[in-house]
Amino acid sequence: MNIARSIGEHRHDQHGTGDSGITDAGLALGGDERRMHVRAYNHWVSLLKGRAYPSIEDLDPAGIADFGPNSVLLDFTQGVDDPSIPYIGRALREECGIGHSVTHVAEVPARSLLSRLTDHYLQIIANRAPIGFEAEFVGTRGSTTLYRGILMPFSSNDESIDFIYGVINWKEVADPQTQVRLAAELEAAVRSAPHATAPSAPVWADGPSLEEQAPEGLADHLAVARDCAAAAANADLRSRAALYEALGRAHDFAIAASADAQGLAELLEDAGIAAQARAPLTPIVKLVFGSHYDKTRLAEFAAVLGHAARSGIRAGGLADHLRGAEGGIKGIVAAERARRADGRKRPLRPVAAVAQRETIAEVALPGSHAAGSVVVLVARGTADGRLEIVGATEDSRVVLAAARALTQ
Repeated sequence: MNIARSIGEHRHDQHGTGDSGITDAGLALGGDERRMHVRAYNHWVSLLKGRAYPSIEDLDPAGIADFGPNSVLLDFTQGVDDPSIPYIGRALREECGIGHSVTHVAEVPARSLLSRLTDHYLQIIANRAPIGFEAEFVGTRGSTTLYRGILMPFSSNDESIDFIYGVINWKEVADPQTQVRLAAELEAAVRSAPHATAPSAPVWADGPSLEEQAPEGLADHLAVARDCAAAAANADLRSRAALYEALGRAHDFAIAASADAQGLAELLEDAGIAAQARAPLTPIVKLVFGSHYDKTRLAEFAAVLGHAARSGIRAGGLADHLRGAEGGIKGIVAAERARRADGRKRPLRPVAAVAQRETIAEVALPGSHAAGSVVVLVARGTADGRLEIVGATEDSRVVLAAARALTQ
């Protein structure tokens, strides 16, 4: 199985098996493996600063202690056929067994973990957006390795993609004999363990029984919301649970931001996102999901957060609310738009507005005019303050211009 997709897009299996081809093995990476590429994506978002792509000058792979050792940088400034590799992280070099002699993509050993990253770089050029992927393969040592990674575009001129930064994490699967032995040992340990007095829920790496420390500051709320948003973008979209959770975290962040206007202003400034008085929740969803995210979806997410705020949904309650809402997100968005349309009176057109204005004087002129028609009179002033009518016109352009001037 080999799954690659743009952030925010549906998964697709490159071998044509579709969703049905997703195996448990491909999703068996633990929480740290998932969080690493989420943190890498969040780092990429933090470097955008309102641009289409982050500047390569802002990237320092060697200075990123978290995922720098698991990363690689590709340089396309000399062309896309065989990009150079100015940086390969230490952990990635050691896993692939390569030294500093590998300087171009063509020199990357086949069936190496590094080749799993470099094989996807053309998709970045085509999609012009980050690509997340996960798969398993049999390496040169004959063992099966599960891996998960992300490739992210960078630019040296704010216009074209001429660098790609990739981060990958992996886990080697035990051979069948070792798995059988470990399973037997685990079963024996379970049989010999004292019987629990009450059943306990399984503890998953990222599951509901995981005890998380509650976010303290506004930046912590945003980090948690971004993690969930990135996880939702990379999740199997047959299930809406991940997106509901991400919107729930975004709502929690919005609540925290409403109590810390200065902190929100600083976060928006750092991200290069402008505050919007008429649509205050749009910058919130841009912070969480990324300003590069599809604008239609951002508008829908803002509508959901507006519904949550208007409905008084408390922190931690939006995901459950969405699961029980008729029509889910789409239903809420439709209801919000209908509510706004019902409460908004469409202004009269300028000519119609003039036709309803109060009469201030009457004058009889030769010729006939239809009842209710709008006519522009041309007059000249006199020394004693009177107006002398010198002409009249019903020319539509003149009438419209005059009506607009009166109704402004």
